[in-house]
Amino acid sequence: MSAAPPPEDTLPSDRTPPDAPIARAPDNAPALPASGHYHPLQSLRARLTVLLLGVVLLAALFQGVSAYHTAQRQADALLDAHLQQMADALRGGVAHGPNAPPDRLSEAEERALTDLLVQIWGHDGAPLFRSPNADLPRRAVLGFSDITVDGTSYRVYSLQTPLQTIQIAQDMTARQQRAQALAWRAVWPIAAAAPLLMLAVWGVIGLSLRPVERARRQLARRQANDLSPIDEHGLPTEVQPLVHELNQLFARVQTAFQAQKSFVADAAHELRSPLAALRLQAQTLKVDPADAGQQKAVRRLTQGIARASGLVEQLLVLAREEASGETTDTASPAPRIVCDVQQPLRLAAADVLPQAAARRIDLGLTDAPRHLPTTTADAQALRILLRNLLENAVKYSREGGVVDITLHTDKQDRPVITIDDSGPGIAPAERERVFDRFYRSPDLATAAPGNGLGLAIVRTIVQRQGIEITLGDAPARDGQPGGLRVTLALPSALA
Repeated sequence: MSAAPPPEDTLPSDRTPPDAPIARAPDNAPALPASGHYHPLQSLRARLTVLLLGVVLLAALFQGVSAYHTAQRQADALLDAHLQQMADALRGGVAHGPNAPPDRLSEAEERALTDLLVQIWGHDGAPLFRSPNADLPRRAVLGFSDITVDGTSYRVYSLQTPLQTIQIAQDMTARQQRAQALAWRAVWPIAAAAPLLMLAVWGVIGLSLRPVERARRQLARRQANDLSPIDEHGLPTEVQPLVHELNQLFARVQTAFQAQKSFVADAAHELRSPLAALRLQAQTLKVDPADAGQQKAVRRLTQGIARASGLVEQLLVLAREEASGETTDTASPAPRIVCDVQQPLRLAAADVLPQAAARRIDLGLTDAPRHLPTTTADAQALRILLRNLLENAVKYSREGGVVDITLHTDKQDRPVITIDDSGPGIAPAERERVFDRFYRSPDLATAAPGNGLGLAIVRTIVQRQGIEITLGDAPARDGQPGGLRVTLALPSALA
């Protein structure tokens, strides 16, 4: 009993990996496709998000490019108008004649022409004003024109009056920089609004699909036997027919399950009385003591009736446990009564003590810790669970063997019950299937009579009560190989 337990295999539920303990499915379990191959774009939300954000991005890109070119054209027109206005302003602003001071403009005009080149000459060709580094050709093309001087391109506006000719030029590089600055000023609001619009699209999609997500969560939180209808309130019109059909399917499956369970329970109940009568008749059957064949036939008849009676009793227990589980799942949650682990354990051990004595099996319960935590598991269900496990341990242990029961706590301060027998054990590959109804391991089918329902009842109870069950190998004892170790971790009332 003091030996360290060997590595253990764990019984999974239908949707857990083989090395995980039985436990209730978590509320936030992800919903993956049945094929197991999940792609992000299989999500309706992901598809809508990608498509709509793509449309928004393309629209913003098109609008930005369009606004950029439009702003550049408007900037070019604005700068051309500025050249024309400056020429008009200089139409009478420069003195001319023999007494006029050359190369002089008013202070305001010089400030306005800081980034422009100006060249003015009189009607006789005499220069009246020329900006520094302004070397424009004197043969001007009236109006707007583009020229290149010493490798530099200019945009020129020329104006001729009866007294003088005015040329205003602007460097094309500076002009393009100013136009681009104006164009980007028109584009940046679109660029800033695009991410905000994408965020709004993502939020609207999430808000629209919230009812669908609520329905998904309802399904994810359900136990396998919960076939109540899904709430259709608030679902999109396109999704409501699908959910409605699912609810109808749930109703049909629920009806079929109820019919099957009722049939099994009714059939088992109806068989109890005939089997009891057969047992009495077999016991009172007069057999010739000298006839060995008659004695053997009666013994087989009695054993067959006993097996049938055991099957009926287990079917009734299974039906009651499933019905109890359905009532618990569908009714409003009520606080569980705290249970002392030792009481149902001692009662279960007392139930199987006659069987253990008949096979000379030492059924022992070690002293429990002084401060063993209580559990929230139902006492009656726990007694049935332990009785089935102990019956299996006694039935499959070799005659004259040992069945040890140990009580302790784990790291989470949960009460733990360990049952070690001296039977053949269960192969790791079979430790999952032995909990299926009517399944018997080929290695154990000939070791002892049975019907394959005992561990099915065990699985039903542990799933209902939130108990974790683990199957492993019991340690060797007195040179004999160990059998099966069953470990039960009960929910603590302190949690």
